[in-house]
Amino acid sequence: MAMTFKAFHTSTSLTTNQLLEQALAQYQALPCSLLPAMQYALLGEGKRVRPLFIALLGETLSIAPDKLAPLMVAIECIHAYSLVHDDLPDMDNDDLRRGVPTCHIKYTPGTAILVGDALQSLAFEHIADSNVLSDTQKVTCLRILAKAAGYQGMCGGQAIDLAFTDKPITLAELTQLHQLKTGALLSACVDMVIALQPDINGSNIAHLQAFSRSLGLAFQVQDDILDVTTDSATLGKPSGSDEQLNKATFPALLGLQSAQEYLAQLYAQALQSSAQLPYNTGLLNDFAEYLIHRKY
Repeated sequence: MAMTFKAFHTSTSLTTNQLLEQALAQYQALPCSLLPAMQYALLGEGKRVRPLFIALLGETLSIAPDKLAPLMVAIECIHAYSLVHDDLPDMDNDDLRRGVPTCHIKYTPGTAILVGDALQSLAFEHIADSNVLSDTQKVTCLRILAKAAGYQGMCGGQAIDLAFTDKPITLAELTQLHQLKTGALLSACVDMVIALQPDINGSNIAHLQAFSRSLGLAFQVQDDILDVTTDSATLGKPSGSDEQLNKATFPALLGLQSAQEYLAQLYAQALQSSAQLPYNTGLLNDFAEYLIHRKY
């Protein structure tokens, strides 16, 4: 009997948490708070969306789970680092994340900066040290992840976000912002998994990439919608913070109803892309539904 999405999600979250704990267990404690702060940032409650996406893609393409493990750890390390840095006073200046104090509040801003730097390093170290990936697969995945995390990905998107705070923005600019800041890591999930399956044909690669692009943007649109429609207790962070900081968001630009319609359009596009694939995409479709109907 095929596993349900809920069961797959639960199992993958447990596996991911174990892998993350093992990744940090290699480090001996230093006479400072860096390691406990890394554990605080990486091992706390989280949706583990990106490792889940990698696991689902691997299941869809029949790739052995042990090959996926280093990619799952690396992508979550990059995501966790980005959250720690995003929460800093000079970025989004958030005091709460997932219902608990952010890393720079729990520790110090200086420690939080180092936590982000160390988690980013751990991501690349973990892939490079893998004994289940070939050298070619390592180099390819490292290049994909570096691009998604840097100027052409998250960092570029965050810089645009800062540049347009308190300033008018067009839909094209806002879309580019989130294709980089949020979408790049989800696209990296697809590209890294594809790197483990060299015989996949070009059209299937294109459909998987289109699926991730639509889903990445939909993920952010839903985030923006939740910020104005959901209470702080459910979100695990202050609701309405984007509006208070005058951040560029889809509801602010389009209006709430139009943003919800845009979300539905992106979801439909994602399903259209998955429908073109010659695989059993039931779990991928369930993943898409989960992301756009989540409440936090």
